[in-house]
Amino acid sequence: MNKFKILFVISAVAIGLMGILIASINEGKKEQAQINSVPKIDRWETRNEEFRKHYPRQYDSWKQTEKSDDIDDLLKEYPELVVLFAGYGFAKDYNAPRGHAYAVEDNRNSLRTGAPVDEKTGPMPTACWTCKSPEVPKIMATKGDAEYYTGKWSKYGSDIINPIGCVDCHNPNTMELQVNRKYLAEGLEAEGKMKLEDATQQDMRTMVCAQCHVEYYFKKTPNPKGGTAVAVTLPWAEGTGVEDMERYYDNLDFKDWTHKISRAPMIKAQHPGYEMWKTGAHGKNGVSCADCHMPYKNEGGVKYTDHKIANPLDDIASTCMNCHRVSEKELTETIAEKKARKDELHKKAMKHLAAAHLEAGKAWEVGATKAEMEPILLDIRHAQWRWDYAVASHPAFFHAPEETLRVLATAIDKAGNARIKLAKVLAKHGASDYVAPALTSKKVAQEITGLPFKQLVDDKKKFQKGLLKEWEKDAQEKGIYNPSSTKSIEKLKTSY
Repeated sequence: MNKFKILFVISAVAIGLMGILIASINEGKKEQAQINSVPKIDRWETRNEEFRKHYPRQYDSWKQTEKSDDIDDLLKEYPELVVLFAGYGFAKDYNAPRGHAYAVEDNRNSLRTGAPVDEKTGPMPTACWTCKSPEVPKIMATKGDAEYYTGKWSKYGSDIINPIGCVDCHNPNTMELQVNRKYLAEGLEAEGKMKLEDATQQDMRTMVCAQCHVEYYFKKTPNPKGGTAVAVTLPWAEGTGVEDMERYYDNLDFKDWTHKISRAPMIKAQHPGYEMWKTGAHGKNGVSCADCHMPYKNEGGVKYTDHKIANPLDDIASTCMNCHRVSEKELTETIAEKKARKDELHKKAMKHLAAAHLEAGKAWEVGATKAEMEPILLDIRHAQWRWDYAVASHPAFFHAPEETLRVLATAIDKAGNARIKLAKVLAKHGASDYVAPALTSKKVAQEITGLPFKQLVDDKKKFQKGLLKEWEKDAQEKGIYNPSSTKSIEKLKTSY
């Protein structure tokens, strides 16, 4: 009798567990079916939280990008940067990138975007919003690219409010991956190797990232409605290698700015992550951006893409270990070694470049001629472009370690050539004993370059207390901003 009771209890428990399992599987299938279906969402719904109703797991994982909130002040870490970018916005404020959730806040708070008092003031063009928000492709689609690119950064202060999110990469009508910024297709066409319309699904898992993580410049073009559009343009007509784009810029006689100290015509590398990725093992073997930065997850029988776009090493089991057949310890040690090599050359290049700019400034001061300085300034231009290209794409050492080291080596070589030539010019003009001052801190570097840092900060704080609050109020009234969506964000977290 006892045996029957025991068997009965075991059977009942087993049936109960089986029922729970079946219910769980059915629930997972139901949710998976919901994910696979395409709900009705407005084509230009830019409030990311609205997508949570249909894609809760994707949204919740995207929300995790808020955890990447540390402010890493690169000017403090590398004071040489203040000299390298003297006369340009990056000498004012240059932080390591944070999570996608902070794209709008960081753009607003950066000293580079200045302190406008209305929609017509401020140092930067509207193009500086281009990769920060899904509202950008919405404006491009409704007003046209030329109109979007015309005017100052503050023009769209109350229209661009939600950070990088769903509509940047997806068409809500189909939820297919979609590039929403035309300049990528134009750049690919100029390169002549691939057309965007021919991209496979695997290609698109990189292309949606490449619409922002690329090298670009601002090209001035007439706006038919009046004014001058300053349009994001990809310099790929000569190719996507560092020498190719350098040649492209030289042929155009293009410069982002004239260096305040050396007077060199400078190029600012943006973030050529895609171009560097192409040269590395991952790019050559068809490993997409999403494969490493947005791995698939399985929860409760539901498979979805993790939208916490971050360092793949943070979840190495779901990323690298899918392909690499070594231990996690061995792989992380190898990566650390590669990064250390890059850091060594990176620091050497910065020191040589900073010294070259200061020595060039001294050469002008003691009477150097334009003819004497032109070849020197070209070396400085090319050296800094190559150094910047290798480090501004951020994880270039990971995407393409060999190419990163090669490019940094050429940067050091060209900076060294500039300094050898400068030594001769300085000696000719009686200043052979000149030694560039030591850049011991961010403050010291700012004093040497004459940067009015305190005034920049004071002006920015006035903007934050005034016009910025008006922007948020206006955006809320327009129905494109829900204040609760950013309640977990420290809005005024800065390096200053």
